[in-house]
Amino acid sequence: MFWSKNALQGKRILITGASSGIGRSCAILCSELGAEIIACGRNEDRLAQTMSSLSGSGHIYLSFELNDEHIIEETLTSIKGTTPVSGFIHSAGIERTNPLKTIYMDDFTEMFKINVAAAIAITKQIMRPGMYDKNGMSIVLISSVSALRGEKGKIEYCSTKSAVSGLTKSLAQELASKGVRVNDICPAMVKSEMLDKMFENLPEESVKGILQKHLLGILDVNDVANMAAYLVSDLSRHITGTNIILDSGYSIG
Repeated sequence: MFWSKNALQGKRILITGASSGIGRSCAILCSELGAEIIACGRNEDRLAQTMSSLSGSGHIYLSFELNDEHIIEETLTSIKGTTPVSGFIHSAGIERTNPLKTIYMDDFTEMFKINVAAAIAITKQIMRPGMYDKNGMSIVLISSVSALRGEKGKIEYCSTKSAVSGLTKSLAQELASKGVRVNDICPAMVKSEMLDKMFENLPEESVKGILQKHLLGILDVNDVANMAAYLVSDLSRHITGTNIILDSGYSIG
């Protein structure tokens, strides 16, 4: 993907899950492209590590829990009256494997809060007067190809990620009149320590089968960050309400 050096100059991007993985990669890339970053996450030490990797200046971090709407409101009120937010990337999320017989409603509620409701609560706050950039804002939600295909043992995860895709289309219609675009990215498996550990516990044939389904190889966090940065940039100014599949061919296998 071609980028000009200052593709995000003058933009302020709020990123959840910025303490690691895709969120951290998004924060680093967006800063390299000129954006000011609001890095959000639970672990203050890891957020500090992210901050030390950012380019440019004007960045801040906010450490808070995403499962409590009152905490979200209180935390984001602290940035009211500062530079308006022109981009929001919701990368924070929970994933776990639970077969049907082990699923309880309270567990499902917890995952829904982080993967879906937190995105709604944050959007609600940044859409308050004076909080968002009236010249245009872009929201990017990180979903999953699992939302489209389903997966054994991941009823909670697939359900919540499907909800993210529905949320994208509803928000896109509701916020378009305010100049706000909303899209989501549906990646397949991404290289990470978690993936390495999962592969270590799977039979060799299972790992081989997973790799074969990713026709162009397993994604890197930077692949997802590139797409997210594109969607918060003005290069994608006419794209909204779209679920973008970024899966190395996994969903057609």
